[in-house]
Amino acid sequence: MAKTSPALFFKQVRQEVAKVTWPTRRETTVSTGMVFMMVVIAAVFFLVVDQIFAMSVKLLFGLGG
Repeated sequence: MAKTSPALFFKQVRQEVAKVTWPTRRETTVSTGMVFMMVVIAAVFFLVVDQIFAMSVKLLFGLGG
């Protein structure tokens, strides 16, 4: 495999970065908000499921605080 000089490498990197379609500030904000909402929804879901399992174990076996 042929070696690429550092100057050529950085030139190619700049060319590739120029091709990238960067998201707008609004798209980034909306995406971030959606991620935070999904994290909160997932956290609440797993909290509820965990509480249900904990109550079931207490009911069935009388174990737990």
